[in-house]
Amino acid sequence: MLLCIDCGNTNTVMSIWDGERFLATFRTSTEWQRTADQYFVWLSTLMEHKNLPWDITEMIVSSTAPRVLFNLRVFADRYCGCRPLVVGKPGCALPHVPRVDVGTQVGPDRIVNTTAAYDRHGGDLICVDFGTATTFDITAEDGAYVGGVIAPGVNTSLEAFHIAAAALPHIDITRPDKVIGTNTVACMQAGVYWGYIGLTRYICDQIRTEYGRPMKIIGTGGLAPLFAQGDVLFDAIEDDLTMHGLTVIHKFNKDQDHS
Repeated sequence: MLLCIDCGNTNTVMSIWDGERFLATFRTSTEWQRTADQYFVWLSTLMEHKNLPWDITEMIVSSTAPRVLFNLRVFADRYCGCRPLVVGKPGCALPHVPRVDVGTQVGPDRIVNTTAAYDRHGGDLICVDFGTATTFDITAEDGAYVGGVIAPGVNTSLEAFHIAAAALPHIDITRPDKVIGTNTVACMQAGVYWGYIGLTRYICDQIRTEYGRPMKIIGTGGLAPLFAQGDVLFDAIEDDLTMHGLTVIHKFNKDQDHS
């Protein structure tokens, strides 16, 4: 079986792929201090709870947190008997080479998302990922990543809000019934929710104008379904976009090895 790992700045997600479907997906906080042994104890316990055998023989990793890679490599070698493919590192080929400024290093999560979106929806896409950052990634007609936009993430903005204005409370992110709030929490919820609706809508409109072709908008990330309730039109919401992209890149590399 293949273990797909998406290691973000906030959370690390691991999914078990049997070649046809994901058998299970598990999530934990991203901590660079976590050892290979701790990864094994955590994952094997959850797999046992799901009645899944420990039959992991391959691994692919996308990580925006470089410090965790060493222990993930040790984990792969010690407990899976394999050398992991790491997106963005030598030895991991990409189905479509990004077309960006020379010397620019594109985040592996953005490459994986655009690869997955192209595989499912074809080209001329905007992939909006509501994560630690809110990213807008453009996939060209031929599947290549050709640029994007990075804005602060929703939770990142809320945390900065609280730090800068200690008197303001922590709030849940929900869709308010109206824009005009009549108490502090309602005012903050309206500002965050409708503010990000406006940000997403405007940036997507500007991308479409600059791109000059019809484009689909694909939403992903934990908050995508929430913002899909607003007046931003997503053509599709993909909960497992990153994980699907990892399986596509892994298959591409296996096919390259066998050719």
